[in-house]
Amino acid sequence: MTELVRPSRLAPGARVAVVAPSGPVVEERLQAGLDILRGWDLDPVVAPHVLARDGELGYLAGSDADRAADLQRAWCDPTVSAVLCARGGYGAQRLVDLLDWEAMRAAGPKAFVGFSDGTVLHEAFATRLGLATLYGPVAAGVDFAKSTEAQEHLRATLFAPETVRTITGRGGALVPGRARGVTVGGCLRLLATGIGTPHTHPGARGGLLLLEDVGEQPYSLDRSITQLLRSGWLDGVAGILLGSWDCCGPYEGVRAVLADRLGGLGVPVVEEFGFGHCESALTIPLGVAAELDADAGALTLLEPALR
Repeated sequence: MTELVRPSRLAPGARVAVVAPSGPVVEERLQAGLDILRGWDLDPVVAPHVLARDGELGYLAGSDADRAADLQRAWCDPTVSAVLCARGGYGAQRLVDLLDWEAMRAAGPKAFVGFSDGTVLHEAFATRLGLATLYGPVAAGVDFAKSTEAQEHLRATLFAPETVRTITGRGGALVPGRARGVTVGGCLRLLATGIGTPHTHPGARGGLLLLEDVGEQPYSLDRSITQLLRSGWLDGVAGILLGSWDCCGPYEGVRAVLADRLGGLGVPVVEEFGFGHCESALTIPLGVAAELDADAGALTLLEPALR
C-alpha cells in the first residue's frame, strides 16, 4: 500500500460536477445539496442523467452507458475541479469497466467524493489513476442536507485540508494500539465482492483499513469479513477503523462479530469512528499516509488530504 497523488484543494468559484453512478436520485434532495454547494461559493453542474431511472432496472439511475458517460465527461472536463456522487445505492460495479481509463488519466487529478457503492470507484481511482479520494457524504444524501457537522467537515476538507489533519472519531478502541499506514477501504460488502475483479486493490497490506456497511445482519457481516480473511486480503493490514453499521441489528451483536473476526489480527482497531451511513458522517481521505491511535480514537494524516 503506497501513498497516492493528492488532488488540489478547491477555491471559491470552483466548478464541481454532480454525477449519479449508482442508484436513482430524489430531486428534492438533490436540490437541497446543490443549494449547500452554492452556499460554499461553488458552481455545481448536474450531469445529464442524474435524475434518470432505468426503464427495466429501476434501481439504477439510467443505463450503464449513460451513467458511465456522465462520469467520464465530468472527469475529462477541464473546467471541472471536483466530481461528487449524488448518492450510493447500487450500480458502480456495472459501469466501472465501461470507462476510458486512459482518457481519465490524461485529464489529470481532481477531487472525487462519495461513499457506500462509490467504494467501487474509490478502488478504481486508486488502482487505475493512482489518485487519493475522499470517502465522504453524497450531494443528495439525507444526512448531508440536514447535518451541519457533515457539511462543515467536508467543506473544510475540500477548501482548507490543513485544518483537518487530525480526525477524531466518536468511539474508542476495540483493540488498543497505534499504527501507521495508507488509508484504504470503504463499504465492507463492496470490498468483499470486489475480490478478484479488475480495478481493485489486491489486498490491504500496509494499510489503515476503513470498514462500514448498511442493512447487513451480523451473519452477513461475518460472511464478508470471513471472505476477506480467507482470501488473504487482510494479510499485513496495519490497523482498522470501523465506521457505521446502520440497520445491521443491535450494535452488541455487530460488535461481537467485529471482535471475533478482527480481534485476532493483532492490529489496532477503533470502533464507531463516525464515517459511512450515519448521522454527521466524517469525511476520510483514502490513499494518504496516516497514523491511527485507537486508544485516543484519532486518525492523524501525515499530509493534508488535498494539496
